[in-house]
Amino acid sequence: MESRKFITVVLTTTMASFIVAYTSVVPALALPSIAKAFNLNNFMQNWVINAFLFSVAIFAVPTGNLAGKWGLKKSFLLGNIIFLIGAVITSFAFSPMSLILFRAFQGVGAALIYNTVMNIVAVAIPEENRGKAIGIVVAGVNLGLVLAPTLGGILTYNLGWESIFLFTVPFLLLIIPITYLLISEEWKIGENDKFDVRGGILWMITIFLLIYGFTSINHIDGIVMLISGIFLLVLWNYLELRVKNPVYDVKVFEDKRFKYANLSSFLIYIGSYFVTYVLSYHLQYILGWNSEMAGLLLMVTPIIQIVISPYMGRLSDKANPLKIASLGIILIVFSLVTLDLLIRLPDSLVIIVLSMIFLGVGMGVYTSPNTNVIMSSVKPEDTPTASVSVTIIRVIGQSTSSSLLIIIFTMIMGSVEIIPKYYALLSLSIHWTCIIGTILCIFALFASLIGYKYSLNMKNP
Repeated sequence: MESRKFITVVLTTTMASFIVAYTSVVPALALPSIAKAFNLNNFMQNWVINAFLFSVAIFAVPTGNLAGKWGLKKSFLLGNIIFLIGAVITSFAFSPMSLILFRAFQGVGAALIYNTVMNIVAVAIPEENRGKAIGIVVAGVNLGLVLAPTLGGILTYNLGWESIFLFTVPFLLLIIPITYLLISEEWKIGENDKFDVRGGILWMITIFLLIYGFTSINHIDGIVMLISGIFLLVLWNYLELRVKNPVYDVKVFEDKRFKYANLSSFLIYIGSYFVTYVLSYHLQYILGWNSEMAGLLLMVTPIIQIVISPYMGRLSDKANPLKIASLGIILIVFSLVTLDLLIRLPDSLVIIVLSMIFLGVGMGVYTSPNTNVIMSSVKPEDTPTASVSVTIIRVIGQSTSSSLLIIIFTMIMGSVEIIPKYYALLSLSIHWTCIIGTILCIFALFASLIGYKYSLNMKNP
């Protein structure tokens, strides 16, 4: 019975983790085809990416709190059903706005899946097998990230951009009935605790104003929205500290290791997430590669990251993880500096591959140790909050990175279709994106080193 339960829980959560990770990355290779199909300018093109992440960021905190109250199984099922509907309707999008709205709808399902997968594994699998189960689920995430560029390129080239979303449907049609029929238990967390409605709604409004305002910062209304979002974020933090059962316990940030590890993670995601997209643009627009060829090359970074991450995770249990994470950031900075050379040597495959290798090694060295710091620097009862923090920081960082891409491209190119006469401006946009990304990653290094210094002080009071 226990072995069947292990297989069922791990199978469903791993497949769900795989498809969410895959869906978050796969549009990168299909963007030129999608832009051609809908006549999208560069601003709208980037919103195809951002709408999904934007939605996950907005709904991550309230759904993370509500999922336990509703029941983890029920919430996991609901997330997969929403994700399934989103996949189907996105593939049948009939206009640019419908495409973006359908992607945002799918992001709601992704938020529910993100917030239930690890919790289900934690409560359903006995402690002696829990590490093994988590390892398999994480492997599903990494597999989704690795296969997304290649599958996205192959599917788009041979079957059209719609197929990248329809690819997830068979997995979802397996996950939903298996979960409903074969997982008999339901798990509820904080069922009797009052839900912080005010905190949840205020979070959603705040994140909307921050991210949308940031993408429109070159307009006066964008500046107003961004300032309003910053004000509301301060207000939200103030109110959450005074609520008995907050939607998110911000007190965990009192630990400086936790604070600076999250800050460095946030800056790293902003400063590096765009790389896959700018490389896709460079390969397909400037070099004229098809999506299949570009997808195969873009496998380099995630494969290296998958190979290195487990070793770094184990090493971070023996050495100071913040020291290891800082080394990873230095390698990420090297990758962005290398990538910036493309504006001067646009035809050099060596530069592209070197940049991807540096990024893969850097992210592999950085991610596991930094996550270890975040999860181990809180009390056992606060680990669910820390887990939500990992998701929120990653998603908001990725969304902000996509927004940064929109801002830079719009300011340099304007709202235009990416056609040959604008390729010089496209290269200039990539150049400035790399410069800003490098600066942000250097700030991330400072944050990591501050956290490292604090961890030494804790060991040697």
